[in-house]
Amino acid sequence: MQQTKSLSKMRWMLFLLGCFKIPLVGYVRPKLLALNDDEAVVRIKLRRRTKNHLKSMYFGALAVGADISGGIHAFYFAEKHGLKVSFAFKDMHANFLKRAESHILFKSLDGAVVEEAVLKSKSNGERVNQPVRVNAFNEQNEIVAEFVLTVSVKVR
Repeated sequence: MQQTKSLSKMRWMLFLLGCFKIPLVGYVRPKLLALNDDEAVVRIKLRRRTKNHLKSMYFGALAVGADISGGIHAFYFAEKHGLKVSFAFKDMHANFLKRAESHILFKSLDGAVVEEAVLKSKSNGERVNQPVRVNAFNEQNEIVAEFVLTVSVKVR
């Protein structure tokens, strides 16, 4: 039951982030489907706002999905451990395998990596950088893109 409450709270935080801090996130309207200690799953629908001229998902929308699914764990673990964190992405490497011609699910299974970075930053007081992998799947469960983002976390 606690995870359901946490998921709804994280959905609300994502909505507020899109409204007030990062308008592009609000424009793309990602949906947080699952969030726990291990995984984060975000869906972005293919629609007018997210399509390119080839009727597939635009690169920017794919980047937003990777950003959210790779970074939401930082907020999740900060709340779980009662910490305030400052985080950003240092870099992003993307490999596009096929055109994203449907709604896309972004999955990150690196929750433990992010938690380790948060706890390490708490213990040493410095910024910690960790690579986080995100895979993007179409509705046929085929991988359309692979991302590696370097999350940079500092506990304040």
